[in-house]
Amino acid sequence: MGKVRARTNNAASQAEARNAVFKFNKDFGQHILKNPLVAQGIVDKADIKQSDTVLEVGPGTGNLTVRMLEKAKKVIAVEMDPRMAAELTKRVQGTPYEKKLQVILGDVVKTDLPYFDVCVSNTPYQISSPLVFKILQQKPAPRSSILMFQREFALRLIARPGDALYCRLSANVQMWAHVKHIMKVGKNNFRPPPLVESSVVRIEPKSPAPPISFEEWDGLLRIIFMRKNKTVGACFKSGSVLELIERNYRTWCSQNERMIEDNFDVKVLIDQVLTSINLQDARGSKCGETEFLALLHAFHQVGIHFA
Repeated sequence: MGKVRARTNNAASQAEARNAVFKFNKDFGQHILKNPLVAQGIVDKADIKQSDTVLEVGPGTGNLTVRMLEKAKKVIAVEMDPRMAAELTKRVQGTPYEKKLQVILGDVVKTDLPYFDVCVSNTPYQISSPLVFKILQQKPAPRSSILMFQREFALRLIARPGDALYCRLSANVQMWAHVKHIMKVGKNNFRPPPLVESSVVRIEPKSPAPPISFEEWDGLLRIIFMRKNKTVGACFKSGSVLELIERNYRTWCSQNERMIEDNFDVKVLIDQVLTSINLQDARGSKCGETEFLALLHAFHQVGIHFA
């Protein structure tokens, strides 16, 4: 193991030297984590076991990867940039870690991912939200994900009802997972330095998963958070929302052989639902999981669906 570590450390030093002259692709949001203490801290927080398969998104030149290869059974690294993928492959070439590394070249959001126990990512900002939801919909669910994001995005993930940053993203992610902020990372820890500070969060999918449809839940939240500071009642008064709900309601009635009265008014039905659970005058920005679940259940009871 001493020889392996020596060879890997030597490769790490060479990679650091190459990073100094490597031309990074801004289109991919490339900011290489250069601080070894931060890199080790992230790997330690991942609590990787010897039997684990780890998914790494955006490995770059491998500053996190080589540390995870020391702990994991296997690391699957998904990289968009062919130059980075080649650099990473070269870094472990000729070491025992070579057989433990699988590099997938492509867009992680569009890739059918194999099974993994843990995900670790220095996330390109362009794919922050799509990556979170891809992980949350992964079956079987990973044990946990240690993900680095721009600071504001990370704070949105953990924001609670009433917080200024609380939004659809907050409510959606917290429905499906436990989310915790675990580390701040200053911009000077990267090459090249990004414009904003970063944070690392831990996301642990709830087990068992909530027994509701993701599409239904997200459909409801889309309506509420289009105007989160308006009352819930006001959110359901726009023409496009009423049109969507009536179309879905008529489809549901047709599928369930329910007659629709000639004088049917979808606005009246919506008002009845909101009044029945006392949420007509509530504001989406102040509502949490309990209120949204009650709202979704009440709508379903009368045949109103959102997907």
